[in-house]
Amino acid sequence: MTPLSLAEPSGRYLSFEEREEIALLRAKDKGVREIARELGRDPGTISRELRRNAATRSGKSEYRALVAQWKAQETAKRPKVAKLVVNDALREYVQDRLAGKIRRSDGTVVDGPTPPPWKGLNKPHRADRRWSLAWSPEQISHRLKIDFPDDESMRISPEAIYQSLFIEGRGALKRELVACLRTGRALRQPRERSRNKPQGHVTEDVVFSKRPAEAADRAVPGNWEGDLIIGTGRSAIGTLVERSSRSTILVHLPRLEGWGEQPVVKNGPALGGYGALAMNAALAASLTTLPVQLRQTLTWDRGKELSGHAQLTLDTGTRVFFADPHSPWQRPTNENTNGLLRQYFPKGTDLSRWSAEDLESVAAALNNRPRKTLGWRTPAEIFAEQLRSLQQPGVASTS
Repeated sequence: MTPLSLAEPSGRYLSFEEREEIALLRAKDKGVREIARELGRDPGTISRELRRNAATRSGKSEYRALVAQWKAQETAKRPKVAKLVVNDALREYVQDRLAGKIRRSDGTVVDGPTPPPWKGLNKPHRADRRWSLAWSPEQISHRLKIDFPDDESMRISPEAIYQSLFIEGRGALKRELVACLRTGRALRQPRERSRNKPQGHVTEDVVFSKRPAEAADRAVPGNWEGDLIIGTGRSAIGTLVERSSRSTILVHLPRLEGWGEQPVVKNGPALGGYGALAMNAALAASLTTLPVQLRQTLTWDRGKELSGHAQLTLDTGTRVFFADPHSPWQRPTNENTNGLLRQYFPKGTDLSRWSAEDLESVAAALNNRPRKTLGWRTPAEIFAEQLRSLQQPGVASTS
């Protein structure tokens, strides 16, 4: 048995004297909160201590200071051996749910495609991937409690599974099993470091976190979300949606003169219709038809089509902000509207064939649909109310 250490720990951890006090108070049938008040500790700290470090050899849970001190000392040892390394049954369970074979109803194996050999790189784009059960680490972790309700050794957290896959030195699982994860990534993506970072045309003052608080409040009109819907042949339509009324404006982006008549020139003018200059002109033409009070901010995806956002702000007075990378939920109204618009402009079709009048008609149809979130009123009705409120005496209505 490891020698017991009674050295005074940092204030973050319980000392042996505190454990003795817990044992005495527990013997007097004191509750968790009363013990916490006596020791000046958080009730959660006392609750975890009683649950994790109680003696169980007698068949029942009984808190003893010496046993609790020894258990805490053993738990604190570093480095710790990964649970999947020492528990063969648990490791086999996890591996089988990650990479288990898909079977037909009669039990025969479905081979699926034959993927290229795994090279340790990130997921291959547009290539075959191995078919497997592909349970997520979270599914595996929670299913263990159902399959082994009485076996506490068959427990593991989702993070421990991810670490065994991604972190060298904790590789109880085969490294190539990362290809069975839904993302197929061979490396973890550092999400927090990728957010709110100025890059390229996105400067420090226009990242999403700098957007004013009133832009997030749907009670305040004049805040827009925007993006492109893309068609074949580099055709596109710009979409603008007002957050409060859900009113939609479709921006016509015709191809420029010379499109298809000459080969594409690297770093040459963008003739597809949504280069930076063409995009600015089209957005300015749409936004300046609105009163200035109804064009306060615009939240856009990080596409390069709006790299001239500073000039757009000068031309229209609309402050532009960019959502974080890979964060479409920061433009939820626009994303939902783009899904509705695919009813009229399906993927894989040429969007350049539609005129500005056609787009205006589709926008009118969408704006006159009743919405549940608006109490079954239409975006057009709400937007008309906003316009009328600006025309009341004492309210300027410059356009």
